[in-house]
Amino acid sequence: MQTDIPEVVAEVTAAFARYEQALVANDVAVLDELFWDDPRTIRYGATEILHGYAEIMEFRASRPSVGLERTLLRTVITTHGQDFATANTTFDRNGRIGRQSQTWVRRPEGWRVVAAHFSLMAPDT
Repeated sequence: MQTDIPEVVAEVTAAFARYEQALVANDVAVLDELFWDDPRTIRYGATEILHGYAEIMEFRASRPSVGLERTLLRTVITTHGQDFATANTTFDRNGRIGRQSQTWVRRPEGWRVVAAHFSLMAPDT
């Protein structure tokens, strides 16, 4: 299995950038689109544990839509073969450092997040 095939890295990087733009703009339709519509999809957040696409959609629909801006500090996208990738990033949101990890899989409908994690570092770190 080849790691970091340039055209696959470019595809996942574009999907990740689309996700990031939708995240800070609170474009719920795009965020929902980019998650795999399946009960096995998982998203662990700063205060929530979401199992399944339906729970993730419900969370997205009810979360606050302000204060979502952030600055990405370091992003690492690694692909394995043609259909699997991870995207990990650290960010600064209002002076707080956070981290996000996503597992992406190429589905017939395009690249989709199948597992995600979001957390914030303790304020003193």
